Parts: sequence; C-alpha cells; structure tokens
Amino acid sequence: MPIIKSARKRVRVATKATVRNLRTKRTLKQAVKAVQSTVKSGKSAEAELKKAQSAIDTAVKKGVMHKNKAARKKAQLAREAKKTTKVSKTVKKAAPKKVAAKKPVAKKPAAKKTAKK
Repeated sequence: MPIIKSARKRVRVATKATVRNLRTKRTLKQAVKAVQSTVKSGKSAEAELKKAQSAIDTAVKKGVMHKNKAARKKAQLAREAKKTTKVSKTVKKAAPKKVAAKKPVAKKPAAKKTAKK
C-alpha cells in the first residue's frame, strides 16, 4: 500500500475501473456467444445481433475495446447472422410517394427609402 495520499487514491480509482471494465467485458462476451449459439442452432439471430452490437458500442465508449476492433467484430457477427436470415426473393417495393407541387412564392415589394432631413 502506498504512503502518499494521491497514490492511495489512484489505487482505489484503478480497482473501481478494473471492476467496471471486467463487467463490460463479461457482458460483451455473453452477447457475442449468444449470437454464435443462435447461429449454430439455425435460428434467426437478429435480436441477439442487435444486443451484441450494442454491447460492442458500449465497450468502445468505455474504452475497453478499440473502435477498429469493434467495427471488425460487428462485421463478423453480422456476416454470421446473415447466414441464418432467410431473404425472400420476391420483395415488394413500396410505391413512390407523389410530391405535391410547390406554390410559387410571392415576392415582397422592395422597401421604399425615405429621404433624411
């Protein structure tokens, strides 16, 4: 245990951060494993994928994971989840909405200049 007061505080702060980081990592690992197990079972993994991506974003925000690693991990999970998602070949496209014609804007007359006395 350090003698200096500020060093003691740093030890306390570091232990709190360690606990917080471990909790974030554990949540992240559980979410990723949930996606992978759902993919292996052959079910749609959309809900688990959203939770995992949210957990990854949280880890980046808290500084537990680098943003490029997070982007790579999210892409890998999305690729895995896409395998189980069944895409129908006959997708209906929505009819384009009609845009109402704009009314012409009336121009205001220019302000008259008054002569100063």
